Amino acid sequence: MAGFGLPNFGQLTEAFKKAQQIQKDAQKLQQELDSMELEGTSKNGYASVWLSGNQQPLRVRLSQELLAAGPEATENAILEALKEAYGHSTSIMKERMEDLTGGLNLNLPGINS
Repeated sequence: MAGFGLPNFGQLTEAFKKAQQIQKDAQKLQQELDSMELEGTSKNGYASVWLSGNQQPLRVRLSQELLAAGPEATENAILEALKEAYGHSTSIMKERMEDLTGGLNLNLPGINS
């Protein structure tokens, strides 16, 4: 059958084993990301935002100085902090997903470049 471009049974078995392991590792990663708390802080330090590793908002801290500065300054500081927390979160998610799938080498025709 290998003459028709199909992988041999051993390759398929190995591919399924790797896929099952990746699925288990992905579930573990999901739990790990859920338990993370990633902080983003505005440039002036007056606003902080915390997100989970899965980018769920957790909490916000605003200083009295920021609140006294008015709505526009407050909005800008919150946005800065949120962008920083989001950047941390996406960076960690990307890094962990690369770690999870980096060793994947199925050697199946048409899948690998």
